[in-house]
Amino acid sequence: HVVAIDLSPTLVELARERQPRDLPGQIDFRSGDMLDPALGHFDHVVGMDSIIHYEAADAVRVLAGLAQRTRRSLLFTYVPSNPALLAFRAVGRLFPRGDRAPSIVPVAEKALHRLVAADAHLGAWRPARTQRVASGFYTSQALELVAP
Repeated sequence: HVVAIDLSPTLVELARERQPRDLPGQIDFRSGDMLDPALGHFDHVVGMDSIIHYEAADAVRVLAGLAQRTRRSLLFTYVPSNPALLAFRAVGRLFPRGDRAPSIVPVAEKALHRLVAADAHLGAWRPARTQRVASGFYTSQALELVAP
């Protein structure tokens, strides 16, 4: 059983339309807040581009909250920091904010790992698989944390 959730009702409906019809099990599509404790507990949580708008410390707080309701693993993506991206972000701040999409927040990998290790709810979780995800202009880093 899978709960698939996004803040955008449009994206939830698009995912529902695109799901293969022959999947075993059940997908419960919802529009809402992935942090809502009413969603219950999970064996695994996958957050694709869910925390890319958070500063590193805030992202770790989000992960820690999810970890308290997750039994086995957290898999999420973040935007890996690099000099070119930091420069683009700085230049982008010079322009009016009118109709821009939310900005992404680059995160330094070592800093993220330090924050995870120092968090009371995540400190016992161990980093497992990690992989760069890149397609055209899009680049993120996937990281799996495994429960103790």
